[in-house]
Amino acid sequence: MSPPRSLEVQLAARSYPIHTGPGLLNRPDLWRPLLSGRQALVITDDNVAPHYLQRVREGLHDLDHAVLVLPPGEQEKTLARFGEAIDALASLRANRDATVIALGGGVIGDLAGFAAACWMRGIAFVQMPTTLLAMVDSSVGGKTAVDLPQGKNLVGAFHQPRAVIADTDTLATLPPRELRAGLAEVVKYGAIFDAGFLDWLDAHADALLTRDADTLGEATLRCCRYKADVVALDETEQGERALLNFGHTFGHALETAAGYDRYRHGEAVAVGMVVAARLSAQLGRAPSADCERLSALLQRFGLPVQVPAGFAAEDLLALMRLDKKTLSGRLRLILWQHAGKAEIVAGVADADILAALRASQT
Repeated sequence: MSPPRSLEVQLAARSYPIHTGPGLLNRPDLWRPLLSGRQALVITDDNVAPHYLQRVREGLHDLDHAVLVLPPGEQEKTLARFGEAIDALASLRANRDATVIALGGGVIGDLAGFAAACWMRGIAFVQMPTTLLAMVDSSVGGKTAVDLPQGKNLVGAFHQPRAVIADTDTLATLPPRELRAGLAEVVKYGAIFDAGFLDWLDAHADALLTRDADTLGEATLRCCRYKADVVALDETEQGERALLNFGHTFGHALETAAGYDRYRHGEAVAVGMVVAARLSAQLGRAPSADCERLSALLQRFGLPVQVPAGFAAEDLLALMRLDKKTLSGRLRLILWQHAGKAEIVAGVADADILAALRASQT
C-alpha cells in the first residue's frame, strides 16, 4: 500500500500530523497510536456510517468504545445534538484520557470537536474527514462550534485535534453536490494566497470533477499546507488567519437566512466570495476582471455565484453584524487587492455593502 502524504501543523505548544491518501481508515497501525487511553467515542452521521463506520470500529475492537450516529446536515449542528454527544460521553463514563473520533464532514467535525473541547474541560479528538470540504478546511486548525438560529458557529471553542486522517477513498461515495461544495473551499485558497493555484485549478477542473485520485490528492495536500501555515502563525484568529474567511461573512449570512437547509456551506461561500470580490472592485481595491475570473472558475465547478432572489440585502447585512470578526460594533470584511492577495478591511460603508449585495442578486 502506498504511504500517505503527510505534513505537520506546527503550533507554539505542540504539533500534530495531517495524513492524506487512500485506504487510511483501514490503517489502524497509522492512527491507533494517536489515540490516548482505552476509551473512544466515534461520532458520525447516517450518510457516512453505512460506508465507513465498521472500518473504524474494527480498529477499535480491543478498546472500550461507543458510537453516536446523528442525522446529516448543517441544520443538525445544534446545541441539542451537542447535548447528545455529551450524553454519549457520560454513558461511556469517559475519562480525561478518552478520545473522540469525528468521522464525517464539517458538521460532524465541528460538533464532535466541540464536545471533546467541553468534556472534562477538554479531551483528545481525532478528525477523520470524509468530505472534500472537511479535508481541505474544517478538519484542520481546531475551530469547533455549533450553530444558533441567530447565526452560524456562534457557540464554540478552539480545540486542536490530535491528528487529521483524511482517507481520500471516502470521496468516491461523496454525492456530486458535496464534491462541488468542497471545491469552493479549494478555490478559496487560490483566491487569498496563490493566483497560480487558480490557474492550476482551471487546468485540472475536469480531473477534479471526475474525481481523479492523484489530482484530488494533490489539491487536498496543497490546501492543507496553506491552512497549516496560516494556523501556525495565528492559531486563534487574532490576525492573518481571518483571511481564511474570504467569502464567509456573506456566505454565513446567506446560510442563516435560508435556515441552514437550502445551501451547502461551500455553495454559500462561493456566492460570498464573488460578492466580496465584487465589493473589492466596486471600492477600487481590486480589478473587476479578477472578480469575473473567479466567478467563471466557480461556475465551471458547478457552483452558484449570485445571491438568489427573495433575500433582502438589508436582512443579509443585519445577519452579517453577528459575524465573529466584528469588533466594537465595526464589521470587518475579508476583501482582496487582486486574485491571490486578500486583506482585512474595516469601516466599509453600509451603502457599499448593500450595493454589492444587490449587484450580485439574480
